Amino acid sequence: MNANVKSGEFGKRLKTMLRVDARRMFTMPTVWIMFGVSLALPILILVMTSFMGGTTVNPQTGAEETVETFTNVWQAIGSASGAMSMDLTSMCNINLLYFLVAIFVCLFVGEDFRSGYVKNLFTVRAKKLDYVLSKTIVLFAAAVGIFLLYFVGAMIGGGIAGLSFDVAAVGATAGGIVACMTSKIFFALVFVGIALTLATVGRQKLWLSILGSLAGGMLLFTMIPMMTPLNASAFNVVLCVAGGPLFAAGLGALSVFLLNKLDIVR
Repeated sequence: MNANVKSGEFGKRLKTMLRVDARRMFTMPTVWIMFGVSLALPILILVMTSFMGGTTVNPQTGAEETVETFTNVWQAIGSASGAMSMDLTSMCNINLLYFLVAIFVCLFVGEDFRSGYVKNLFTVRAKKLDYVLSKTIVLFAAAVGIFLLYFVGAMIGGGIAGLSFDVAAVGATAGGIVACMTSKIFFALVFVGIALTLATVGRQKLWLSILGSLAGGMLLFTMIPMMTPLNASAFNVVLCVAGGPLFAAGLGALSVFLLNKLDIVR
């Protein structure tokens, strides 16, 4: 009976916190700017590289120079090889969004500390666990929107640039691309967890949390193509769907510990 009461209280607290966080997030201009960037970024990349790419002649040397460009719209999503390379299509694709997600997490959580919202929240006996869990869920929802908008933008940009939509040409299938996007979306939980923990450490020092999140993201960046290739299978999906939440849960527990130990108003 007591366990049921506690479970019911936790559920009510979490629902309340989720409503508050969702309302605060979607009334912030920052989230709509991030959504707009996510939609516009692939359009600009695909259209501009298609116009600027090809073979040109250097006016000073007279030598022909080849400017790399995208030839297939699915290159903006990833590669089937799963290998990390330094070419244009590997660096300027959907994987850039992980850093965008990390920055948004830092901005959103940092605003809580800057405005004094956290102090007021915990003064009325809000639980640290509720706060971290709610932030993780709401920010993951924002990450899902960011990735889906990029996908839509890539389809629009590919159509404008006249790129091929042939999935077989990049060594993938329609099912593989669905699995790839699913894997990428759940892998974003890793970056949400890292940024949330570092935002808790940085508190009002936004620059510190952003730099720390970007540095942590760089360490994992080479893993993304291997974990979420364009020809992803059910194994990749299971790995990311299970691993992403587990990683976020571990970092969430660390965030709760830090909130209990650190001076949250400093």
